[in-house]
Amino acid sequence: MKAQIWVLGLALALIAGSAQATREEEGRRIALEMDRVESGYGDYRASVEMTLRDRKGRESRRYMRFLTKETHGDGDKSIVVFKQPRDIKGVTALTYSHKTDPDDQWLYLPKLRRVKRISSANQSGPFVGSEFAYEDIGSQEPEKYTYRYLDQGVHEDNPCHLIERFPVNPDSGYSKQVVWVEVERMIPWRIDYYDRKGELLKTLKNSGYQLYQQRFWRPDRKEMVNYQAGKSTLIEYSDYAFSTNLSDQDLSVSALKRSR
Repeated sequence: MKAQIWVLGLALALIAGSAQATREEEGRRIALEMDRVESGYGDYRASVEMTLRDRKGRESRRYMRFLTKETHGDGDKSIVVFKQPRDIKGVTALTYSHKTDPDDQWLYLPKLRRVKRISSANQSGPFVGSEFAYEDIGSQEPEKYTYRYLDQGVHEDNPCHLIERFPVNPDSGYSKQVVWVEVERMIPWRIDYYDRKGELLKTLKNSGYQLYQQRFWRPDRKEMVNYQAGKSTLIEYSDYAFSTNLSDQDLSVSALKRSR
């Protein structure tokens, strides 16, 4: 009898382990498909309006230009140039995303006339006072996470896969993220971010997806709501332009000080 119980227990453990492996494989498969759908654009530029809202509902706005370029064999390169208001004009952020290593990030501060490097240990900090962290603004390469498939759900009438992703970087500000991925187009509608204690920290909601070049879906709006701080940041995109022949020099550390 004891032998039979042992064999049954072993069989159940193997079944549970196989199911867990299948969930991990399915979560990774969805992440890779999301990345495939988004890739191949070459480069693009866009105008961006950022609205910061504090816990009392007071708002402030910032205007910037966003440029990004794909890099073969690694993550994307991107640069954010603040245009208005005057107190932030000229501030420029450069990100070199990587598939496995922590991103390289720099911030140019015109008032100090110097370039500040953002260490990997500080990339969980807020990006220029917004509810986006520095680690949020780089490209979300599949290799940056491990995965687990959760379930299916519906976000605003869109059937979605729900997957968990766990940051590989030990300096990440998140213990995990839950991504709502539309079943049909494999685009992300929502991401729930959990802090290092496992508590829900904030939620990103994408909306207003538009199709560009008959292939690339991009949201017009991204709103990050921080439940713990009672604040939110809305980013609105316009004037998308693809295949603009950006060069590596356009997205280099030496380009940070150039006016645009």
